[in-house]
Amino acid sequence: MTKLFKKRYVLPLVAAGILFVGAGFKNDFFEIAKQIEIFTTLFKTVNTNYVDETNPGELMDKAIKSMLSDLDPYTVYFNEQDVAKFKINNTGEYTGIGAVVTRREGKLIIREPYKNYPADKAGLKAGDEIIQIGDVNLAAFKEDAGELLKGTRNTKIDIKYLRQGKPYSTQIVINEVDVKAVPFFSMVGKDVGYIVLSQFNGKASAETKEALVQLKNEGARKIILDLRGNPGGLLNEAVNVCNLFVPQNEVIVTTKSKNEKYNNTYKTPKPPVDIEIPLVVLVDGKSASASEIVAGALQDLDRAVIVGSRSFGKGLVQRPLDLTYGTQVKVTISRYYTPSGRGIQALDYTHKDADGKAIRIDKKNYNAFKTRKGRTVYDGGGILPDVELEEAKQSAIADALLRNDGIFNFVTGYYYKNPSLGANVPSFTDNDFETFKQFLKKEKFDFDTETERALKATLEVAKKEKVDGSISAEYQQLLTALQKSEEKEFNAHKEEIKQLIIDEIIKRYQYKEGLYKYYTTNNPEIAKSVALLNNPAEYNKILLK
Repeated sequence: MTKLFKKRYVLPLVAAGILFVGAGFKNDFFEIAKQIEIFTTLFKTVNTNYVDETNPGELMDKAIKSMLSDLDPYTVYFNEQDVAKFKINNTGEYTGIGAVVTRREGKLIIREPYKNYPADKAGLKAGDEIIQIGDVNLAAFKEDAGELLKGTRNTKIDIKYLRQGKPYSTQIVINEVDVKAVPFFSMVGKDVGYIVLSQFNGKASAETKEALVQLKNEGARKIILDLRGNPGGLLNEAVNVCNLFVPQNEVIVTTKSKNEKYNNTYKTPKPPVDIEIPLVVLVDGKSASASEIVAGALQDLDRAVIVGSRSFGKGLVQRPLDLTYGTQVKVTISRYYTPSGRGIQALDYTHKDADGKAIRIDKKNYNAFKTRKGRTVYDGGGILPDVELEEAKQSAIADALLRNDGIFNFVTGYYYKNPSLGANVPSFTDNDFETFKQFLKKEKFDFDTETERALKATLEVAKKEKVDGSISAEYQQLLTALQKSEEKEFNAHKEEIKQLIIDEIIKRYQYKEGLYKYYTTNNPEIAKSVALLNNPAEYNKILLK
């Protein structure tokens, strides 16, 4: 009996004690131990007594992931299979087919093949739907089909796919794929260098430095660093990129947490490349995390003029922590703060609205901070540019067209109707725009805006409560009015939408490299950045020089 008591009660308490010591939650120890005991008892009771056979592993997996989803979208549990499947390699190298592939509505679609990599060499194009990998027919395959496209170097994979409704087959030879952090750099004008930094992998600072040095050798006396669409990555690489332009031992970012061990200050570790060269940093609503550290630090240190639109606002720091049995949890451990003390995070996950969505910090609650030279900057989520550009902001209607593949699907058809466009820049006329509108109507494209989703959700609730009949006429009136409003917005943003279509067309014929080259002479944000750099009086005025 004594042995049974020790086994049943003492060991769980020892385990809870270890958890307590490791986490340092002295005041919460009793509550944590209590909740662990309740959950353990419930889990055992349900699995023992439920009418049908249960799968304890699946139940626990769902329970843990559901619990963590109530915190923030970045705190994630990885079971044994997840860890093996999703281990992130931050070197920028991996073995695969060299293409962006997405699963949408049960279909595995090639989104973007990288030039001269396995998928491209096998003849696959954006818009192709993969229907079979080896002997596996994807129609009945419910697992992650992307895993079937991985393997060791020189592995040969037979592929069947649909292109414009017609079946084809090919063979892909798996190879190493080197994802460049700096996919493009060039001169834009007589003495302005332009660098695209697309991600912060382990090569980000080295590739940025290489581009910077080469551009300076080519005559660059001013630099544009383009962080638009950069989702972030490694913190130390963000610090090292800043280090190219600011002196050694400058504070770039601090992390703050309730756990003292996660409170850190990150400083530039090396001598810089150039602390005087005029610098513009381009950001937009998709620049996040490490991108925001770079933009925020260079702004706070008055080292660069930030141009574009407010960045995403991802200022939460995660760290993967190993658990038992090969599992892992990625936990949000702290928050990022720029040198002036500004928080980057935009959404407050501790306060949520009636729909369970995190609340964005209200503008009236923004706090003012000072840059090194005394300029006023604000928190409130993300980095607000020194020079805001309307063209850098994406409208809700354009976002819907991109998010729901309206532009992607249209351009897929356009590509095969115009096979000889090649390196020519397409002219997308008003007549072409009308053709695009007719395409959307034919495909019964659903804009699925936030307002439309909310309205449809209201109808679903009404159906459950069996009151939909009494409001059906009013609902239809609202839906019709909303659709008219969407059409009005669609026409109002015609030029923005046309430009997004042109961008996608260029990418189909000339890959991403061709699009970046096109931007150097046709992108308004780059043009305005060049104009600013070529106007020293205006540039210096912004930075209080």
